[in-house]
Amino acid sequence: MSIRNPGTIFTAPLIAVVGFLTVCPVAMLVLGSFSEGLGAFGTFTLAKYATAYTDPEFIRIILNTVIFTTGSAMVSTGLALFLAYLNNRSNIPFKFLFSIISIVPMMVPHILFAVSWVLLLNPTNGMINLFFRQALGWEGIVFSIYTLKGMILVEGLLDLPIAYLVIAPAMSSFDVSLEESSRVCGASNIRTLLRITLPVLRPAILAAVTLVIIRSMASFAVPSVIGMPGRIYVLATHIYRVVATGYAADYGLAAAIGMSALVASITLIFVYRRLTREGEKYVTVSSRGFHPTTIDLKGARYPLFGIVGLISFVLIVLPVAVLFYTSLVPYSMVPGVKAFAAMSWKHYIGVLKDPVSLISLKNSLLLGTGGASLGIVLSFFVAYTIVKIKTKASGFLESLSFLSFSFPGIVVGIGFMWFFVQTPLYSTIWALLVGYIATYLPYGIRPLTSAFVQIHGNLEESSRVCGGGALYTMRRIVLPLLVPGIVSGWILMATMFVRELSLSVVLSRPGTEVLAVQILRFSEDGLWGSLSALGIMMIFISTALVVIASFAGARLTSVKN
Repeated sequence: MSIRNPGTIFTAPLIAVVGFLTVCPVAMLVLGSFSEGLGAFGTFTLAKYATAYTDPEFIRIILNTVIFTTGSAMVSTGLALFLAYLNNRSNIPFKFLFSIISIVPMMVPHILFAVSWVLLLNPTNGMINLFFRQALGWEGIVFSIYTLKGMILVEGLLDLPIAYLVIAPAMSSFDVSLEESSRVCGASNIRTLLRITLPVLRPAILAAVTLVIIRSMASFAVPSVIGMPGRIYVLATHIYRVVATGYAADYGLAAAIGMSALVASITLIFVYRRLTREGEKYVTVSSRGFHPTTIDLKGARYPLFGIVGLISFVLIVLPVAVLFYTSLVPYSMVPGVKAFAAMSWKHYIGVLKDPVSLISLKNSLLLGTGGASLGIVLSFFVAYTIVKIKTKASGFLESLSFLSFSFPGIVVGIGFMWFFVQTPLYSTIWALLVGYIATYLPYGIRPLTSAFVQIHGNLEESSRVCGGGALYTMRRIVLPLLVPGIVSGWILMATMFVRELSLSVVLSRPGTEVLAVQILRFSEDGLWGSLSALGIMMIFISTALVVIASFAGARLTSVKN
């Protein structure tokens, strides 16, 4: 074994482990789609494909999926362009709000965000509809969230941070002198925007649109909470219907349907990677001394800040406030004297006495802490191999490790179901653990890869020259420098594990329920008070994990220094 690259010994085992986590569900999905059922695995048949793709409803489902994903991408990318321009190119006040918009909404589970809009705009007892009926005397349905437009609005808001994180860096490195030259030549602001600004930003904009389409195609929270009550089905909820409703789940049919979602997602990931590579052709800043010009908004500063504040309120404050209010009132009520007088902790007490809710709390805590810890250990070795072991095998490992990012969660769940039913892991919490790590491994690898890149190889070489072994060098040199990356990766994985829904609805069984699944059950039963109480607990757990991990990371960093 070479002393220069002691980690080469891990490359082959890591490829085997990561390959199992990423390729196994896909392989089992393919095999399952050609099988008659879980009890007849391996019995070849094309009947499932014939049933899936000759269903007259399937065309409508595909059309709904296309409209939902592209509409969500347009909403989120349009808002992201607006916010990125204000943040990077204007003198708008309180720019710290933009970092909050780009990070904090990710901490609110998508299912709770969707539920908060249902509590506001559902046609029967949504708070806004109740207000119009009771206070203004309006009759009938004023607003209904159970529409395709409602789905697009909520999903677009949820995916706004993703689009912003793609567009903002491109906007910050845009050379404003190109626009100034256009104006000097007599072009209007609109013409400059259409002929200069947008073409230069085109790769970033298209990359953001593509990435949001991928994430919205994988979305299950919004289609299940908003779409299913309105009988608007997309691919994710269509698959869910096949395995969760009716007399018997048809996992072969679900696998055949899932293949279309899988092929579409992989194709879009390929397009996204091509777009991000092509972005280098549009680089307009090469000098170290570049400073983007700030545009004076003059009288529009505070009106535009008001719009940003409204977006922040809708993304961050509103969902939590609606959930907390609903968790305290006995039933759906418009805020007022009567509602505040009726507030109590009844729903919280009921949730804490509910055996299934307690099991879901325990399981989510176990998966969030223990699962993220195992995931970050695997991410550490994968990131080390990717960055420090410069071989073709490590490059293959990198591609393999990020493969799962393109897979919709419910499709991965169907693939793992075909695998786990052949093993003792079926119907256990360990099946969820494996599925979670497989799905969210890139969230641990990405921050650790960035951290490893910052550690120069000379530090490790100096330790070895002075007699330090590989383990000593790792413990005394590398690990202390990696604490911020480890903490970031652990926080990302832990919060994702706690909020995970799409994979969980397929793999969870009685006794292995998790918080997101229990919240979905409350939503289907219309138990909004219990749902809101459990949702607030879910947000509290996610926040507590972030705070504790950040505090521990800060303490470790200070001790090492």
